[in-house]
Amino acid sequence: MKNAKILFCFILLVIAHGTIAWLANRPQDAGSDVPAGKLMSLSFAPFRDGFSPIEQKFPLPEHIDEDLAMLADKTHNIRTYSILGGMEPTPDFARKHGVDMIQGGWLGNGDEGNQKEIAALIRSVNANADVVKRVIVGNEVLLRKDLDVDRLIGYIRQVKQAVKQPVSYADVWSIYMKYPQLFQEVDFITVHILPYWEDEPVAIENAAEHVEKIVKQIEDKARSMGQSKPILIGESGWPGAGRQRGLAIPSVVNETKFIRSIIQIANRHGFDYNIVEAFNQPWKSNHEGVVGANWGLLSIDRKPIFPLTGPVSENPNWLWHFALATVLCLLVAASYFRKLQAVSLPRLLVFLTLTQVFGVCLITLADFLWFTSYSQWQRAYTVLMVVANAGLASLLIQRCYDVLAGRPDALRLANQLRGGYLFFILLALYKTYSLAFDGRYLSFPVEQFAIPALGVCGLIVSLWMSRRSFAVQSLAFDRLMGGAIQTPRYRNIAHLLSFGVLALVAGETYAFMDSYDFIQAHPNFVEGLPIALSYTLYNQQLVTWLICMMILSIPFWANGTQKNQ
Repeated sequence: MKNAKILFCFILLVIAHGTIAWLANRPQDAGSDVPAGKLMSLSFAPFRDGFSPIEQKFPLPEHIDEDLAMLADKTHNIRTYSILGGMEPTPDFARKHGVDMIQGGWLGNGDEGNQKEIAALIRSVNANADVVKRVIVGNEVLLRKDLDVDRLIGYIRQVKQAVKQPVSYADVWSIYMKYPQLFQEVDFITVHILPYWEDEPVAIENAAEHVEKIVKQIEDKARSMGQSKPILIGESGWPGAGRQRGLAIPSVVNETKFIRSIIQIANRHGFDYNIVEAFNQPWKSNHEGVVGANWGLLSIDRKPIFPLTGPVSENPNWLWHFALATVLCLLVAASYFRKLQAVSLPRLLVFLTLTQVFGVCLITLADFLWFTSYSQWQRAYTVLMVVANAGLASLLIQRCYDVLAGRPDALRLANQLRGGYLFFILLALYKTYSLAFDGRYLSFPVEQFAIPALGVCGLIVSLWMSRRSFAVQSLAFDRLMGGAIQTPRYRNIAHLLSFGVLALVAGETYAFMDSYDFIQAHPNFVEGLPIALSYTLYNQQLVTWLICMMILSIPFWANGTQKNQ
């Protein structure tokens, strides 16, 4: 009978977990299929794992060849950003695989380097006129403030005089509005429209409409200057992973929805588009975090992230993750099997639920952190966090069992839990204040702290189940861990955690209000504050992180209450 009780609870939890996982990962409709499964154009930067333009580790010719062979059935054109840095053989391989090119030349803040790039660009364009159909001189150089507009125009004119193909300059759409003289200098207008990166981020539901609106503004501005020219959306896309910005949520499903919708808009309006980008770019994580590295149709391992046709699943590997989490729960249940026979059914259900939840958190953490680790130190950090979370989970499971079974507190276990939690608290403080003061490219580390936060909740529930009522003092940090009452006060930690919550909300809100386009749209502080604050509080990742912080602060506030009393 006792064995049947444990088996019943375990099966019940597995069914509940499996149902939730299945519902959360059912394939979703992502809009109309891409015609013939092929895109108009893709940004092409064949940097693989371990290669980076920042470290001067450039693509090898065989990488370019292999990547273009892979893209030949996915796109009609590719857009490149430089002709130097290992990219010199690209036109030859593009010809080999039947792909046309929008050839780019990279400009920076040094004239010597720019002249070298321009000379190489002109040579390549003229030598490969059958493959290179259009030319782009410079990419977001005005946005980065590497050049002023007059120097840029000089480079554009230099290239136009030397090649026969149409020539343009690429930058975010607001730069063309800020420097309308660019309309007169280019043969076609190349604008970047990235709803995720807008100063007022756009939700995926409104992203297609936003692109249409911006294109209309560009068309109207060009016509007002007597310039009716073709428009190329030089970069548009959506991140498949990373930090949420306001209403814009990175996900594989949202990335698919956006790309398919942008094609419908382009077909309706008759303009060209270029999707950023063909492959995920791990080197971008150094400057743009996880979100900067995850805009590709294909992963760094050159595997499709989502299909161009048919329904899309956010996590195709969910069944595998479900199985691993269930096995972890089964192993814990087996190790506690004899002990659990004496535990009542409600307490047994709480214990096994906590074990299953910890298993899910651990598998999710390991999968996400490893997928978004792009260097040796990032992989080492992933291993550290997985080991730390696994260790804390095992201690929490033991502590919850002791509480639910009515066993006496264990001082050694209490000390280990105290040390584990203080490690996570210090790390949480570091990450929170980093997000508050410079968080544009930093992800919210919810996965890394789910077990510590849920562990506090699990201990509180276990105490309630064992006592049915308890005073606030029993939630104090040392008591919750199972230690003695006579311990140092931790009220300062509670203050730091709580102030971190306020600092993060203030920092995120200020980041919106300090952006150029936001100021242009909402010049009045009183008008802009509630709008910026709404973007902050709509951020589901941010709010979830704030909840984690507040949960982690509970024992430290209670510890202060205990001491005062």
